[in-house]
Amino acid sequence: MRVLTGIQSSGTLHIGNYFGAIKPMLELQEKSDLFIFIANYHALTSLKDAEAMKKNTLDAAITFLSLGIDPNKTTFWAQSHVKEVLELYWILSSFTPIGLLERAHSYKDKVAKGINANHALFSYPVLMAADILLYDAEVVPVGKDQIQHVEITRDIAVKFNNEHGNIFTLPEFKVDDNVATVPGVDGAKMSKSYGNTIDLFTTEKQLKKQVGKIVSDSTPVEEPKEYENCNIYTLSKLFLNEDELANLRDRYTKGGEGHGHFKMYLKEQIWDHFEEAREKKAYYDTHHDEVLEILDAGANKAQAIASEKMKIIRDAVGIL
Repeated sequence: MRVLTGIQSSGTLHIGNYFGAIKPMLELQEKSDLFIFIANYHALTSLKDAEAMKKNTLDAAITFLSLGIDPNKTTFWAQSHVKEVLELYWILSSFTPIGLLERAHSYKDKVAKGINANHALFSYPVLMAADILLYDAEVVPVGKDQIQHVEITRDIAVKFNNEHGNIFTLPEFKVDDNVATVPGVDGAKMSKSYGNTIDLFTTEKQLKKQVGKIVSDSTPVEEPKEYENCNIYTLSKLFLNEDELANLRDRYTKGGEGHGHFKMYLKEQIWDHFEEAREKKAYYDTHHDEVLEILDAGANKAQAIASEKMKIIRDAVGIL
C-alpha cells in the first residue's frame, strides 16, 4: 500500500503537526510504502520571505529526521526538488471546474481569518491533487479539515480518467479521529496561520510561556474543575496513558489545584516527551550537509517515479 503525506515548511513545527501528521507517519513507515514530502511550494501561500523559506524547509527536514522519520524506510524529499509536480498541477488545472474550488472550505476559512486571497491559495487543492496523483498514492493521511481536499483530488482524477482512461489511482483519505485536530492555546485548531501554537523545539522557558497562554476558565482553586472541555486536559491526553489520565481526572474533580498547576504538568509532559528528539536535532543542526544529502536521495527516488508517470500523462493529453 502506497501512502503519501506532506507537511508545510511555512514556520516552526508545533505539537499539532506532530500528533496530527508526524506521529502517524512514524507508525506508517513500519508497515507501508511511505512517501513524505516537505510542501514548500504550498508554503508560498503564507510565507513570502525567501530566506525564511529556505531556513524553514531545512528546519522541517531536520525536525522530521529528529522525530524518527527513517529515510531508509521512506521516500523523503522536498516538494520543490521534483518539478514534475508543477507540470501536473497545470495539466490538472484544465480539468478542474472553478465551482469545485469555490466550494473548498479551507480557502473560505483562511480568507475569513484575514489571510490574503490569491490564486495560489485558491488553487491550493489542485497542487495537492498533483502531489497525490503523481505518485499513485492509495492512502493520504489528513486532518479532518483536509478531507475535502482529498475528495477534490478524486473528483479531478475521475474527470481526467473519464476522458483519457484509467491513468490515475483514486486515493482514499485516512483520519485518526483521536488526534486529527489538535487544539491550539485558544481552543481553535492549532495552526501557524492562527498564531496559537505550542512549538516542538523551543527553550524550556518559551515552552512554559506558550503553555501558560492556554485559555482556561476562572474556576477558583479550591473548587472541582471541568476537564472534558478543558483545553489543557485535551492536550494532556496526547501524552498520557489511561492510568495517568485517570489520575489527572481525579486531580481535576477533587479541587485544590488551579489550571496553572495543570498547565505546569502539561509543560513537563511535553518537555520530557521530546527529550530524545531534541538530542537528535542538536546533531542535525550541525550536520546540514547530511540532511541535504538525505533530501537529494529521496528526491531522486521520487523523481524516477514522477518522470515515468508524466510520460503517460503527457501522451494522454498530447504534450510532446
